[in-house]
Amino acid sequence: MDIEKRIKLSISDAFQSLYHHTLPEADIKLQPTRKEFAGSHTFVTFSYGRISKQNHQDTAQAVGSYLREHSGIVRDFNVVTGFLNLEIADNTWLEVFEHISSSQQSALPFGYQPDNGQKVMVEFSSPNTNKPLHLGHLRTIFLGASISRIFSANGYEVKKVNLVNDRGIHICKSMLAYQWFGKGETPASSGIKGDHLVGKYYVRFDKAYKQEVAQLVAEGMEEAQAKKQSSLMKATQDMLQKWEQGDPEVVMLWKTMNGWVYEGFDTTYKRIVVGFDKIYYESNTYLLGKSVVEEGLDRQVFTKRADGSVWVDLTDEGLDQKLLLRSDGTSVYMTQDLGTVDMRYHDFPFDKMVYVVGNEQDYHFDVLFKILKKLSRPYADGLYHLSYGMVDLPSGKMKSREGTVVDADDLIQEVTEAARAQTEALGKIDGFTKEQAEELYSVLGTGALKYFILKVDPKKRMLFNPEESVQLQGNTAPFIQYTYARISAILRKANDLGIETGGRFADLATLQPAELEVIRLMHEFPQKIAQAAEDYSPATVAQYAYDLAKEYNRFYTEVSIFSEEDPTALAFRVALSQAAAAVIRSAMDLLGIQVPERM
Repeated sequence: MDIEKRIKLSISDAFQSLYHHTLPEADIKLQPTRKEFAGSHTFVTFSYGRISKQNHQDTAQAVGSYLREHSGIVRDFNVVTGFLNLEIADNTWLEVFEHISSSQQSALPFGYQPDNGQKVMVEFSSPNTNKPLHLGHLRTIFLGASISRIFSANGYEVKKVNLVNDRGIHICKSMLAYQWFGKGETPASSGIKGDHLVGKYYVRFDKAYKQEVAQLVAEGMEEAQAKKQSSLMKATQDMLQKWEQGDPEVVMLWKTMNGWVYEGFDTTYKRIVVGFDKIYYESNTYLLGKSVVEEGLDRQVFTKRADGSVWVDLTDEGLDQKLLLRSDGTSVYMTQDLGTVDMRYHDFPFDKMVYVVGNEQDYHFDVLFKILKKLSRPYADGLYHLSYGMVDLPSGKMKSREGTVVDADDLIQEVTEAARAQTEALGKIDGFTKEQAEELYSVLGTGALKYFILKVDPKKRMLFNPEESVQLQGNTAPFIQYTYARISAILRKANDLGIETGGRFADLATLQPAELEVIRLMHEFPQKIAQAAEDYSPATVAQYAYDLAKEYNRFYTEVSIFSEEDPTALAFRVALSQAAAAVIRSAMDLLGIQVPERM
């Protein structure tokens, strides 16, 4: 049931009746009423004086009076200068509630849209196989997973993909360090998670390389020359050439060490409840772009210089000329991305492709998208770079085992332990088995981490505070999760008391303000899901979940439930609680966050 549509139709009727003017629904804009005034919807009348031949105050007064008398849904109104604030009748809100409540029984959750026939591919995570997932990866992972859920809720068919950077000089650095220093160490023999073990040797290479360069400099060599003459760097470059030539020993080591990393990644993904429909590997895609380069040359979109290098001229797009193929015939990252997106479109002919990548790559994607438009790719207009800001931690909160970045596993463990300490301090686990308590800590910890990151506009740089994220008060996941658990307890008690919630509530005399506000907020849920997709921002859903949880708690505090003597009012409040729980659960699910039945 769309209240906004009914209000607009009634306003259109008012203009026809009062001013003999046909006002199209599309020309009528509504906005939420400011908190300090009564009402839920506001119609701004400043621009309609040319139609009414009245000032904005009189226009608002006349339209408000008409709606109160004729619309059947407006109970009352107030005018503040040219702002017409509308109070919707209780029986209309009850109709809205019954629609929301009945939607819980349908195949799609309330607010979700049926299949719209369009396809979206979302790329996120994109790790390297020379080190574990870190804090920066967590933001792309959480954003990508949530945006995928949000687009799915809006009726799109969604494919979640991951491009793993599993080749190149940086991968060979870990491999060489392992050859030189590893002494056959494995994840099993060391007790170290596979991705962390490989990361250990990447750090080991860097340390040894810097020491060697420093020694060469001390012997009188220029630093730039020393970096090139380093035996470690030369050996790494030699290993990369052997890999590209298919040397059996090098390829076997590469497969072994990458296998360790993949097992480590899978453990982390499983812990944060994230998965992919398909994983692409750079080792399979890095040569694909060369055929695109040949096509661009044939079509005279690209040019070849005297040294054999291939370039694209983007000066007409406000950029400059970009290298696509080196003079020795080797490709660059841009070349690879051109080929990879073609392959993906072949695999899954999408209408939209969303790259969830940090804002340091803004320029890269600007260039990529402009090149694809020059190539007249059918999907070029549907490409979008979800550019996000970096994540920082308060200094001293954590130290990475590698000393340079914050490992994802460390951070996940940190917030899980913080959730454990917070929960135990509040005595919230009475009656839990050890296994149930451990599962709760994990749900609270990962939920706190996801929510704290997702509640911030993706474009903004953010500061993540592990301790603040697990608080039961304020705009946090545990606050919302606790609200859901509170409602679950209410519903269990109602069930024990045999309270039926399937009836109609049209006979209710009046609704309490807190009841009206909960219904109003639930009614907004479909709009919030649509807005989140339009803005590519899970923060919209996160804020909504918090607002609804906060408003439900106000209702719980101000309005009696089980001491209510009127059976219809009692049943309604239980039904309202049931519907609020379902919407909270759906909103948190869009963020990839579980809500516990008890805590």
